[in-house]
Amino acid sequence: MAKISKKKAAARAAFDGKSNLTVEDAVSLVKSSASAKFDETVEIALNLGVDPRHADQMVRGVVTLPAGTGKDVRVAVFARGPKADEAKAAGADIVGAEDLMETIQSGKIEFDRCIATPDMMPLVGRLGKILGPRNLMPNPKVGTVTMDVTAAVNAAKGGEVQFKAEKAGVVHAGIGKVSFDADKLAQNLRAFVDAVQKAKPTGAKGTYMKKVSISSTMGPGVSVDVVSATGN
Repeated sequence: MAKISKKKAAARAAFDGKSNLTVEDAVSLVKSSASAKFDETVEIALNLGVDPRHADQMVRGVVTLPAGTGKDVRVAVFARGPKADEAKAAGADIVGAEDLMETIQSGKIEFDRCIATPDMMPLVGRLGKILGPRNLMPNPKVGTVTMDVTAAVNAAKGGEVQFKAEKAGVVHAGIGKVSFDADKLAQNLRAFVDAVQKAKPTGAKGTYMKKVSISSTMGPGVSVDVVSATGN
């Protein structure tokens, strides 16, 4: 059995018996218990009353976190000609067409967000089996299939977070770093929850927002009172 470090044991002890905390108390607990030598990400998980296998129960969207993510987002753009030049000028890390497709097919995926102009989608469509499972497939519903590549690149690098419900109806994302001020993490948490709330699909039945929990990258999780998180 793996030995637990003193720091991890102390973190677990701090979480014992605690659940359904207010946003502020949950954020404070996660921040104070983070013990890794790097700046851990604060991660949120929402358990929703949906079955994403049904089209009318899919939850998907995008939100710009008010305090940013604290992450350096690498952006790839599928574009040609002037739009490729525009993407480079906007700060895209990788820009290409067939060459970029071949790089991805070879297994080299060195980006966190993928954007494409509409005319590139027949090409990008060939990468569905690679990009889809990684939630990297460009989609007009979240603004990553667009002619305004400057705005899309700026949004991706400026704190925009995409979300999508997984098979079990769970949505998760990073909402900042433990080094963030507690009030900024609380703002980001509520902004994320609000965006998921607004993305409630027509086919959702019963309780939609079942559970909200947060954790640091290496730390235990704690549940957050849904009313505190949603303001409802």
